[in-house]
This record gives sequence, structure tokens and C-alpha cells, in this order.
Amino acid sequence: MTDPLAAWIAERLDHTPGDLALFRRALTHGSHAQDHYERLEFLGDRVLGLIAAAWLYRRYPNEPEGNLSMRFNAIVSGETCAAIGREIGVPAMLILGKQARDDGAQGSDNVVGDVVEALIGALYLDGGLAVAERFVHRVWEERVETVARAPKHPKSELQEWAAAHRCKPPVYTIEGRSGPHHAPSFTVTVTVAGRGGGSATAEGTSKQEAETAAAQTLLGMLG
Repeated sequence: MTDPLAAWIAERLDHTPGDLALFRRALTHGSHAQDHYERLEFLGDRVLGLIAAAWLYRRYPNEPEGNLSMRFNAIVSGETCAAIGREIGVPAMLILGKQARDDGAQGSDNVVGDVVEALIGALYLDGGLAVAERFVHRVWEERVETVARAPKHPKSELQEWAAAHRCKPPVYTIEGRSGPHHAPSFTVTVTVAGRGGGSATAEGTSKQEAETAAAQTLLGMLG
């Protein structure tokens, strides 16, 4: 009988695992065991970065470094990795301790995104760079294709809006932090002082995510 994890890897990662323990570790949260995903996440983050950078370099041969960097940041962001994780069914495969499960780690962007990077690390160790690259190209393809132009990060866009409207640069203030260590929630307010400016507050699972959400919200208010 085929192991359920091996079947999931074959279906969702398009890979027949040689070392199944690697992939089990990639899906294991620190609340469950000492042998967990963080080291594989460290490796997978770098592997994803290399694959994405080389892919964009070849795909957009006439773009300057700045535009490539904006595309790159959108592709490898925690939000994108978490979205990918949900698409391939990572939450249902997570191996969590009871407390982490009760605290909502299964639905955490941080956890799901980190595990996707850990799985890329496991693919790299188990099958080599070509196997990891095949997975990333297949699963990220639609996102790369639908970026018709280099995306502008909301914080950069808000900074430009403030300068164009003769306002002071945006100021980000952390209003609060809540939740357990593995699934935190940050509340951030961004303020653009000056005529026509304003402020907005948003939450995120990291300071950066909350700042980005606040900038996006304010941009929507400013029109």
C-alpha cells in the first residue's frame, strides 16, 4: 500500500520521494518534534531565490535590475508562498503539536509559507536542483505569466504618492502585537501627513505584512 505522504508528494510536488523522512520533516512544526522544518526552510528559501532570479533573468531579458527585483520580491514573498501552500494542500498535511493546532498554526500564513520553502529544500536535497526547479516552474508559472509589468510594492507606491502630492513621507507605527510566537498578529498604522494625506490601520502576521496591508489600504482611500 502506498504511503499517504508519498502519494501526496507524487501528486502535488510531482516527485517520487527517495527519502520520505526529509518531506515528513519539512511538514513538521517545532511544536510537534525537535526534528522540524526550520533548517529545510532556510535551505529552501535560498533555492527558491536562485530559481526565481534565474527564471526572471531569462524571461525578461530587457528589464533593468530594479524591475527584476520588484518582480522577484512579489514571487518569493511569504504571502505568495502561503498562497501556493494552500493551493497544493499543505495545511491538511501539517504535523503540529496540539497547542499549535489549537492556536491556529494550521491556517497561519507564516507557517504555511515557511513549509512551502522547506518542501523546496527537501526537493533539492532528494532530487537535485532540476527537480526543485521543475516544481517551482510548474506551480509558480501562472503568477509569473500574469505579471504583465513589474509590480510596484504598496509601500513604494505610497512613498511616491506622498512625494508627488507634496506630503511628508509615510510613517509606520506598530499599534500592537498579539498571538503566540508561532502565529503572531501585528497591527500597524501608516500616516501620510500633509494636505490630502491620511492614515490607515491594518493587521498582518508579520510587521512587514501589516505595513504592506496598511499602505495598500491607505492607497485605496486616497484613490
